Parts: sequence; structure tokens; C-alpha cells
Amino acid sequence: MADFLKAFALTMKAEGGYVNDPKDPGGETYKGIARRMNPGWAGWKIVDMLKGQKRFPANLDGYEPLQEKIVAFYRANYWDRICGDGITNQDVAESVFDFAVNAGVVASVKVAQVAARTTVDGVIGPGTLSKINGMDPRVFLAFFSLGKIARYVSICEKRKESRKYLFGWVKRALEGV
Repeated sequence: MADFLKAFALTMKAEGGYVNDPKDPGGETYKGIARRMNPGWAGWKIVDMLKGQKRFPANLDGYEPLQEKIVAFYRANYWDRICGDGITNQDVAESVFDFAVNAGVVASVKVAQVAARTTVDGVIGPGTLSKINGMDPRVFLAFFSLGKIARYVSICEKRKESRKYLFGWVKRALEGV
């Protein structure tokens, strides 16, 4: 079975640290957790408290209670929802998890279902897991990467402001995460 902490560490390399880009629809973001989409996340109280200290935002990374909340957030909101523990191949689990973080759980699951040639309903259940786990991981990842890129292009067609992210998104899709 796939290892959540390995997938989490890989995704965190892509998500980066603290950002407050006014053109980003998520607004203030830390480790990929957007405040506008997750205003009730308990970690925001800690971030706000640490804003008043020297070395902000560098001080966020070393504050263990905040880091624990981040790990718990990603496990509950992404890994568990993609049934990451039920995916047998680590590379496949990492890719589905990373795309769920970047594009949303339902989007990632639907692209995975298309890649696995199974019913597309946006929910991973036993049938979807069986199809994903039954495929050659290289074949699944090739189809899944193409689906991710198509999704990113679609986002950019609908929202011109997102075009600045396209190269990074495609790079992320092709690198396997």
C-alpha cells in the first residue's frame, strides 16, 4: 500500500510555503492551504499569531503545532478522500494525491477514473481502486498526466489570469507529481 507521508513530502515540495498573491483566487496560502477556500482551518489562527513575530513567514516552518495541523489537514481532506491507503503503487498514489491537492479531489478522481477506464463519478470506491490497481502503473500515469494537462488547459481557457500558472502546472504533471 502507498505511504501517505512520502506522498505528502513530495507534494509539499511543489506547494511551497507562505504566499499572498492578490491575483490568486485562493488568496493567502500556506503550504497549499488557501485561506479563502479553507477559512475555518485551525492553522490560520496560528499563522495570524506568528505574523506579529520576527522572521515572518520563515518562522512558520519551524512551528511544530502548525506543521502537525498541516499534515492532519492533508490526510483528512485529500489522502483519505482519494483512498490513498488503498492504492498499491506509490507513484500512482502520489500523482493522484498531488493532483487532488492542486486541482481538487473530485477533479483528480474523475481524471483517474478516465485514465483507468471506469465509471466517472468523482468518488473512489472499490471498483475504481480495483481498476487503478489492476493497470500497469506506467500506462495509468501516462493517461493520468495527459488528463491533468487537459484540465489545466481548460482552466486557462476559462480564466485568462491563470495562464501564468500553466507552465508550472504542466511541468508538475510531467514530473509525476
